[in-house]
Amino acid sequence: MQKDLKVATERVKKLRATINHHRYLYHVLDRQEISDEALDSLKHELFLIEERYPELVTPDSPTQRVAGNPLPEFKKIAHEIRQWSFNDAFSEDEIREFDARIKRMLGKVLGSSVPKLNIKPTYTCELKIDGLKIVFTYEKGFLKTAATRGNGKVGEDVTMNIRTIESVPLRLKKDIDVIVEGEVWLSKSEFERINKERTRKGEPLFANPRNVAAGSIRQLDPKVVAERNLDNFIYDIAKADVVIPDTQFEELEMAQELGFKVNRHVALCNTIEDVILFWKKWRKKAEKEDYWVDGVVIKVNEKEYQDALGFTGKAPRFAIAFKFPAEQVTTVVEDIVLQVGRTGVVTPVAHLTPVSVAGSTVSRATLHNEDEIERLDVRIGDTVILQKAGDVIPDIVSVLKDMRTGKEKKFHFPKYVEDCEGAIERIPGEVAYRCVNRNSFVQKRRKFHHFVSKHAFDIDGMGPKVVDALLENQLIAGFDDIFTLEKGDIMALPRFAEKSVDNLLEAVNKSRKITLPRFLVALSVDHVGEETTILFANKFKSLDAITNATQKELEAVYGVGEVVAQSLYLWFRVKQHADLVKRLLEHVEILPYHKPTSQNTAVLGKVFVLTGIMKTLGRDEAKKKLQVLGGKVSNSVSAKTDFVVAGENPGSKYDKAVKLGINILDEKAFLQIVK
Repeated sequence: MQKDLKVATERVKKLRATINHHRYLYHVLDRQEISDEALDSLKHELFLIEERYPELVTPDSPTQRVAGNPLPEFKKIAHEIRQWSFNDAFSEDEIREFDARIKRMLGKVLGSSVPKLNIKPTYTCELKIDGLKIVFTYEKGFLKTAATRGNGKVGEDVTMNIRTIESVPLRLKKDIDVIVEGEVWLSKSEFERINKERTRKGEPLFANPRNVAAGSIRQLDPKVVAERNLDNFIYDIAKADVVIPDTQFEELEMAQELGFKVNRHVALCNTIEDVILFWKKWRKKAEKEDYWVDGVVIKVNEKEYQDALGFTGKAPRFAIAFKFPAEQVTTVVEDIVLQVGRTGVVTPVAHLTPVSVAGSTVSRATLHNEDEIERLDVRIGDTVILQKAGDVIPDIVSVLKDMRTGKEKKFHFPKYVEDCEGAIERIPGEVAYRCVNRNSFVQKRRKFHHFVSKHAFDIDGMGPKVVDALLENQLIAGFDDIFTLEKGDIMALPRFAEKSVDNLLEAVNKSRKITLPRFLVALSVDHVGEETTILFANKFKSLDAITNATQKELEAVYGVGEVVAQSLYLWFRVKQHADLVKRLLEHVEILPYHKPTSQNTAVLGKVFVLTGIMKTLGRDEAKKKLQVLGGKVSNSVSAKTDFVVAGENPGSKYDKAVKLGINILDEKAFLQIVK
């Protein structure tokens, strides 16, 4: 226990120093080195440690503060009503615990005055807009001041800039004194327009809309603010000289009646499970709105209960921000291990402290190669920023070197790797290491996994576990052996019933007819991927033509480089490979190949890059549609890219497309041109 406390104490010191550094950059200097999500992740880790070890909580901890100090360029305004920020929750379990905590505290605070059975709080759910909090003060119905949150007690007077926002009423519908709180935000369409304008002028692009909103509000020239077309939503009446309703839901209605713009996507939930359903719904729908939503704010609806629960030093006890799954989080590299692929390439993989990112728990991330490890300077024990956009494999973006303790260990590639059954060597002219022995069992197994996968022979029901069982029991040694399996062979294996064996053999038989590109993909030729096989098939039309082509003829195919052409040429000239193809053709039939033809000029010959999550089509299905229509699909954005198809959470490819001025299609527009 004492050892755990010591480790926690050291971690807390590092977390506080790192968080304070980045909070100062963002809130005081208007600079940002890491994403909001990464900073949230660090703060959440600190909160959880302090919750477990209350003795580590100190008055100067970032968990006990609100925002930063005001900038010196603006007049200061002392807030009449103290301003707070919300604690965050990142999982359903944390929200259920919030509900349980609310009920426990109300039971204690209200005591015998209210029977516990009658304590049934309801909740309002409001979208959490990613913008800048502003406090508006009205006297006799006229806007008097608008101020940033600042440090919670003192903010910056930004009244002149706020007056340029069309949705902010300069006069209310009633002549009352009132203080309201809301969020100023920049729309997606405006953000895109501003960045296009900056690209045209050769200016650096803005990173995110919150920065633009915050930077705009802090402009000393209101004309610049007016050009940004900011917007706002009001979500709280902090004080008024008239009666404020008894519930949060009715308070929002009152704000609307006064003339304020209130977000219409609000729900009154009777139970915490209803809250979770609302959160799940908006996690899917948020992308459709023209403003950025990063979660749902949950508040106890009854003001009586809110008053009873009160505040901590930083946040209201009656409210919490239920964040959507982050695309960037922080975690710790516990180890770096080597993974051997089907072509013998050895890839370093980081084993991480499990963390939830983009809606799924992740404990592994590829480090790609030795050069990437050196570029990142990532070490075992490092705290890192992990990113996952859409259905893309998680990537380590950067190392938080301020979090280092001196105990971190550098990783060095060993000379011998067990899964290679021998030594490894760096491939000449490349960044990758590879097994010297190209026939280890691990490589063989991976090749078989690939051969039966949906991108190759697509044998339904023959997954990795089945393949491993067949290999380990020596029922298959070459790819062609799969097509000679008999019922009795498989029935001898454990956990195989007669029906499942029949289904598997039926799937094997269905796969005997295959297209030329899929056949080439299945062979696991170094450097030859799905897109390349289509290029070769389009040019040569048959396997015989490809195997008999010279290296120069292969190189002459548009989109194929010297390395790929040489790899395919040499592969077919290895006797054991030629024998394998001959044996395979005794059992399978390559279908006659017809190059895709299309009258769809919007697709034919154009280069597409797919990024993010598409709701209607999976990425594989979208690729097939493009290929059938004669389109080309690339994995990276370049000047040669014609279109980037952006689903939800598109990531860095979208940003690069904006920078290069490439046409971007949303899912609806994409479906229109491939229908």
